[in-house]
Formats: sequence, structure tokens, C-alpha cells
Amino acid sequence: MSDRRPNHHRYHSHRDVTGGAARAAVFGVSDGLVSNVALILGVAGASVDGRIVLLTGLAGLIAGAVSMAAGEYVSMQAQRELVERELRIESESLESHPDVEQAELAAIYEARGIDRDTSRKIAEEVHRDPEVALEVHAKEELGVDPGGLGSPTGAAIWSFLAFAAGALIPLVPWMITEGKLATITSMVLAGAAAGVVGAVLSLFTGKSAWFSAARQVLIAAGASAVTFAIGRAVGTTI
Repeated sequence: MSDRRPNHHRYHSHRDVTGGAARAAVFGVSDGLVSNVALILGVAGASVDGRIVLLTGLAGLIAGAVSMAAGEYVSMQAQRELVERELRIESESLESHPDVEQAELAAIYEARGIDRDTSRKIAEEVHRDPEVALEVHAKEELGVDPGGLGSPTGAAIWSFLAFAAGALIPLVPWMITEGKLATITSMVLAGAAAGVVGAVLSLFTGKSAWFSAARQVLIAAGASAVTFAIGRAVGTTI
């Protein structure tokens, strides 16, 4: 007998809207690219020696990457510890007051429109396995997946590498040359990279690749123009 149940994925599929290493990496590259090209062009606008621009860009890359990694680690670790604490409380409550927790879960389902008898049967079935019960209560009450907390160390490493990769792109020309050639090449590379990042981001947002690419280029160009103008103004007054 063939299975006549509809195949959900045959009709449509869902993007990952909860996060993920790939999306975090793309955002990290974007942050590194925009912040460092703005910094580099801001210093270049002051018409200082190319070696100072290179040193500034390297400092921006290292400082930014370390800051991003540290911030990501602290943020994820704090979130993880908070969730683990709540899970311990929930686990203890499931052990000491299983009937109360079961009734609470049934009430959640009933509030969502499931009739009372069915809600009670579902809650009873869930509570047959303590691990399943904890997982379901965590998702229904806390809105978290106990198995998907993520690694703070891994997130920090990926943030560091992604930011550094983005920040390196506009810096490469200054490792080879200097002056107007380095400035123009840096702008071109940053613009092209920004377009690629925008197009990749469209895979997560569902927006047009051209729209996302153009928006990303405009953001990078705007930040660079502002800092370059400020650098030029400051450089001519000191």
C-alpha cells in the first residue's frame, strides 16, 4: 500500500531562521569588511604615509577580530549558562512535581486550541520518557532546544576568522602598494566583496540577490565616504 500522505518539502521548503554557523560567518565577514575599509580609507583620506595606513588596517583587523570573538564568547556563554540553569530548575520540577508539570503541559496545548482530552493524552504520552518531557517543556515553556545551545568557543573562533577575512580584503592593496593606487584598489575590492556578501545574504533573507548586493555596496560605500571625508578634513587642518 503506497503512502498517500503529502510530502511537505515537495511544496515548499524553509530557510534556517534560527541562526547557524554559515549565516554567522557571512555577517562576520560583512562586519569586518565594512568596518576596516572605512577605517583604512579614513586614515588614507588624511594623506598620511602608506605604512601608517597599513599599520592602522592591521590594528583594525586584529582588534576587531579579537573584540568580535570575545563578545561572541561572552554572549553565548552567558546565554548557555542561563538556559542550563533554567533547564536544571525544570528538571528538578519534573522529578518532584510530575503531575503539576504534566497538567501545565496539557494546559499549554489546550490554550493552543487542542481539546482537553487530547491535550491530556499528549501530555501523558510525553511524560512517559523523562528526557522527552524535559525537551518538550524546554521548547514549550522556555522556547529553547536543549540540544542546540551551541559552542561558545566554536562561535568565538568562527567570529574571529570571519571578521579577519572580511577586514583583510581592503587591506591587501596596502601590502603591495600605496597612495592613490592602493586607495582605489582597496575601494574596488571592498565594493566587489560587499556585493558578493550581499548576494550571499539574500540566501538567508529571501530578498533579491541584486537588491541585497546593491544595499551592501551602498552601506560600505557610505561608511567609507564619511570616514574618508573626515580623514581628509582632519588631515588638512593638522
